Amino acid sequence: MSKKPEKDAVTTATIEEQTAAFLKSGGAVEYVVKGKSGQITSAGSKQINLKGS
Repeated sequence: MSKKPEKDAVTTATIEEQTAAFLKSGGAVEYVVKGKSGQITSAGSKQINLKGS
């Protein structure tokens, strides 16, 4: 039987190191209020017409 490769465990220290490196390189963290999406919305809805013209 072959063993499955184990995934690297993500630790709090790893996340803190990555965050510190991101901020040091000029990155910024934005606060998004609860209930609001951080995703940028497109210009309008993309609806298709199934009946044809």
